[in-house]
Amino acid sequence: MTYVPPPGDDWERMTPAAAGMDSGRLAEAVDFAESHETEWSRDLAEQIAKGAFEPAPWNEILGPTKPRGGPNGLVLRDGCIVAEWGDTGRVDLTFSVTKSYLAILAGIAVADGLIRGVDDPVRDYALDDGFDGEHNGAITWRHLLQQTSEWEGTLWDKPDQDDRHRQVGPGKSNDRKGTHRDLNTPGSHWEYNDVRVNRLSLSLMQVFRRPLPEVLKERVMDPIGASDTWEWHGYRNSWVEIDGRRMQSVSGGAHWGGGMWIGSRDHARMGLLIADGGRWGGRQILDPGWIAEMLTPAARNPIYGYLWWLNTGQANWAGVPADSVSAVGAGNSIVWLHAPSRLVVVARWIRDTAIAGLLARVMVALD
Repeated sequence: MTYVPPPGDDWERMTPAAAGMDSGRLAEAVDFAESHETEWSRDLAEQIAKGAFEPAPWNEILGPTKPRGGPNGLVLRDGCIVAEWGDTGRVDLTFSVTKSYLAILAGIAVADGLIRGVDDPVRDYALDDGFDGEHNGAITWRHLLQQTSEWEGTLWDKPDQDDRHRQVGPGKSNDRKGTHRDLNTPGSHWEYNDVRVNRLSLSLMQVFRRPLPEVLKERVMDPIGASDTWEWHGYRNSWVEIDGRRMQSVSGGAHWGGGMWIGSRDHARMGLLIADGGRWGGRQILDPGWIAEMLTPAARNPIYGYLWWLNTGQANWAGVPADSVSAVGAGNSIVWLHAPSRLVVVARWIRDTAIAGLLARVMVALD
């Protein structure tokens, strides 16, 4: 059984030699991470405002932000810490890593029978008119989870067109981002779109009829011994009432502020949970079948699952196992895991062009 850390900071450490890793090469990987800090400003509000994602007026910040820290991260083998750098307890914005937590919550909704199946139309569960009409009415949970929904509309004052033609990844051009594109049939076109992910978040809250941070804390974060320092924010205008209770719909990233704020050690606990098939010690926290489904290549994008990035054909990270998976956020943060190697890597505030280099160096350190 894989070691899992108890609550708190008493996390077992293992020397690289005991973990079957070369200490010199692992040190080189850590040095690489520390020396390739993102070029983003430490003032994240300034970074967003100056057009990190889009120009005015669609770049208006709706959720809270705060300055970021410096590069930090850790490497786990068999659940134990074999390398750690920077302030891994610091709570920072994590941008689109948040999306992967939404996928975990969707799995809980399915396991609880709140969602009967991912191919059900979301309109059958909606408490508002967001899925009315022929086009939006055809959208399923699978479409939202795989970012193929083509949902059309405006949510929290942000139109879905803001992220049409959006490109993600090193060297991608966003010259056409936000310009008109005729919509395709739901399920037939992949596009990374934060407005549509926020629509998924709202829809999941309507299914649980509870704020998503409450559900995540109760069902995942407390059982895996996460700290009480993480936060999950929405926007100033993302409040709704369900069953007479006013609650905030949280965002699936920090594109316009908000999203998950969390430390690297808590991220690592989540990564370890996924790497071990949803099991934490002797307790099955998540359905292993859901995790397998969540990490299955989407038909319209083989390097994407349910809001998780895959490395199919080594298309995302060259020199890294094709069966490794990751949760990635702008800036950049990554929670990467390779279950066969019993490895979990968390890296924060590293340049997007350096992520593959870091992960390849960790793999080379394996004896």
